[in-house]
Amino acid sequence: MSQRMQGAQPLIVMSEGAQRVKDKDAQEYNIAAARAVAEAVRSTLGPKGMDKMLVDSMGSVTVTNDGVTILTEMDIDNPTAEMIVEVAETQEDEAGDGTTTAVAIAGELLKNAQDLLEQDIHPTAIIKGYHLASERARAEVDDIAETVDTDDEEILRRVAETSMTGKGAEYNKELFSELVVDAVRSVTVETDDGENVVDLEFVKVETQTGQSAEQSELLAGAVIDKDPVHDDMPRIKEDANILLINEPIEVEETDVDTEVSVSDPEQLQKFLDQEEDQLRRKVEQIKELGADVVFCQKGIDDLAQHFLAREGILAVRRAKKSDIEFLKEVLGASIVSDLDSAEPDDLGFGTVTRDINDELFYVEGYGGHGVTILLRGSTDHVVDELERSISDALEVVAQTVSDGRTLPGGGAVETELARRLRDYADSVSGREQLAVEAFADSLELVPRVLAENAGLDSIDTLVDLRAAHEDGQIRAGLNVDTGDVEDTFDAGVIEPAHAKEQAIASAAEAANLVLKIDDIIAAGDLSTGGSDDEMDDMDMGGMGGMGGMGGMGGMGGMM
Repeated sequence: MSQRMQGAQPLIVMSEGAQRVKDKDAQEYNIAAARAVAEAVRSTLGPKGMDKMLVDSMGSVTVTNDGVTILTEMDIDNPTAEMIVEVAETQEDEAGDGTTTAVAIAGELLKNAQDLLEQDIHPTAIIKGYHLASERARAEVDDIAETVDTDDEEILRRVAETSMTGKGAEYNKELFSELVVDAVRSVTVETDDGENVVDLEFVKVETQTGQSAEQSELLAGAVIDKDPVHDDMPRIKEDANILLINEPIEVEETDVDTEVSVSDPEQLQKFLDQEEDQLRRKVEQIKELGADVVFCQKGIDDLAQHFLAREGILAVRRAKKSDIEFLKEVLGASIVSDLDSAEPDDLGFGTVTRDINDELFYVEGYGGHGVTILLRGSTDHVVDELERSISDALEVVAQTVSDGRTLPGGGAVETELARRLRDYADSVSGREQLAVEAFADSLELVPRVLAENAGLDSIDTLVDLRAAHEDGQIRAGLNVDTGDVEDTFDAGVIEPAHAKEQAIASAAEAANLVLKIDDIIAAGDLSTGGSDDEMDDMDMGGMGGMGGMGGMGGMGGMM
């Protein structure tokens, strides 16, 4: 590219091979990329949403309908598409659920924005209108939300069940919702000012294959998937003093490489005896501390294993760092880095049981806190999807306990917000009014997609929902099983208000960020072999190569 200067001499400001897309072309390019991402996850929305199969470059298969998992596993190599992926990641971090909703709304906002752009409405007016609509929608969410008693376990279970419906945990959602609510309540602390604080760091989710999901359970403590280091060690230690150590129980190595010449067998024996004495001293130190059980993050020498077993001490080696840190909280112990400086106060107190059938250690602490949800399933794919479902449910229940506000599901909130935003649009002057109305239309994507994914007529469903809300039925939503419009809150379809607010905010901000771009300057080839004319004709099917996306990498082997 060049710029004309005095004397008609071109000034080269970009390297050869660089590419630039401007104005309307740039907007169309960005909107198409963002919408492609949104389209990829729309069919997973709701209780009747379908799953996606993701196959990575190494051949590993993931089967899921979790929005953020799909988007992060997809082989996306387009900057605009990655901005939409960030919407899902932000939603996951801030709310724990609602990722598909946030991304789908963002895609619909951009679709409606493109219609406005074609009517020669300036992007600045659309951005301002979307911002006004987003602020108003979040305020209306707070108005619609119902404050609930966070001690009401029934409400919390309904929130958990709503999050799990349509995911891997759906068929046992009564059991899992009870496990989730009990886990959250066990790590909830009420502050001096009466607020509930939930620390999910003290809830650990472990998985095990080979059994049915109905055998999943909540354990007051930790689960360690390790074997004792010696067959002669005990399998149960009740009321035990437990040592957590990240120092190897092995012969200490010198800091520098040395060579020792041995001239006769007696000298060799002396070296071996010294090593044995060193290991014996380490075991004596552990015994003198009063430890009955040792969880070691590093290795344990074979000879030390023998000495520990002879002393009746149960030991586990090469425990994961995360397990050691969680045991610290469960047992109220300290992690010892140097045996020479260890004190009896560093030990934790609890019961350690080795389950022969599960081949797991169950560790129940008396002086700390922490619980483990042990998920069981027939295969790795099953337990992986269960883990994703339970993680989302834990987040939304924790949000509900902390926030105390809930909403009816089934598209009830989106339909009501759309109605209120259209009323609000009448008070907005200028072309921003059209953007507010477009925002309202975009929110109605949620009930439309819920109906489509359930095999229902989306137009008829939306008409019925609008009519119910015009009659003042704020909690009227779609029952995807029957196709009827009903009070979804009373039906037990309940969502946390915070997740909805975050989804609306994230979608609006992402859409505005994309709309604000009117110039794309790429150091290399912006399309994979496509010409500028092909980029102008880019549609949702071909995407014109889209910046090395390779058709979005074949969606990472998906679909």
